[in-house]
Amino acid sequence: MTHQDQQRTAAGQSAGSRAGGGPSGPRVAGLLLAAGGGRRLGGRPKALLPHHGRPLAEHAAAALREGGCDPLYVVLGAAADAVRARVRIPGAVLLDNPGWAEGMGSSLRVGLRALPPGTEAVLISLVDQPGIGAETVARVRAAAAAGPDSLVAAAYSGRRGHPVLFGAAHWRGIAESATGDRGARDYLRAHAPELTLVECADLADPHDIDTPEDLNRLSP
Repeated sequence: MTHQDQQRTAAGQSAGSRAGGGPSGPRVAGLLLAAGGGRRLGGRPKALLPHHGRPLAEHAAAALREGGCDPLYVVLGAAADAVRARVRIPGAVLLDNPGWAEGMGSSLRVGLRALPPGTEAVLISLVDQPGIGAETVARVRAAAAAGPDSLVAAAYSGRRGHPVLFGAAHWRGIAESATGDRGARDYLRAHAPELTLVECADLADPHDIDTPEDLNRLSP
């Protein structure tokens, strides 16, 4: 059996319920990684890039909330004070990552440590992917039927991407393996047979905002 055959692909999932927990499924928190300093963008913090008249952090947080994630956590890093002053995400817990320059792995560890007891799973999104909205979040969230044992990722034409969903049983292993900008990639590769891929190419554009040319993907 090939590596690809071992991965269980869940395509065409229903959007699912907006509410977290209860009969509709496990309680799924939302975790937005928004600490990047935009080094290749001339040092412009990604959380503050404008998109549809508001900072990217607000756009990404709204996608998590409207997609059914509750509670909501946001990890800040570069220009954290400015982000706190300018971004409005009512009800979200804003977390500071003083080691944000070490890479995404450090922000992932900060976020996982902050999740409250009783949370069965967490859905993680990146602030610099404006093409991912609430419908994509809801589709991935709906695949968390295994609760604490869930391991789910959005896929785009069969290729793994974001958002990703980790049941609580995986958090320790992910935190221990998350280094640099690799985030959870090594963990997901090691646990590929347990991973459910949810096809989302019909809903979202997964491209990152990394370079000045990518800024064209943002709308005024």
